[in-house]
Amino acid sequence: MPVNLSIKNAPDHVVERLRRRAERHHRSLQGELLAIIEAAAREDEPTTPADVLAEVRRLGLQTPSEAAALIRADRDGR
Repeated sequence: MPVNLSIKNAPDHVVERLRRRAERHHRSLQGELLAIIEAAAREDEPTTPADVLAEVRRLGLQTPSEAAALIRADRDGR
């Protein structure tokens, strides 16, 4: 059964950044918050080859060099 969650006293600057992020992803603020929570809950799950392939297809990668650039950017961002 779905549960309603509430965040109280969120700082204005954080809310504004979340609204901009939601807009970039073409989501409502609620939709963006749910996506963030879902991603955080998935972090403990191992990634399967099928998950990797689905993400590659979602990103629309066409060449190995594009894939390598994304991997490097992700690695360097850690």
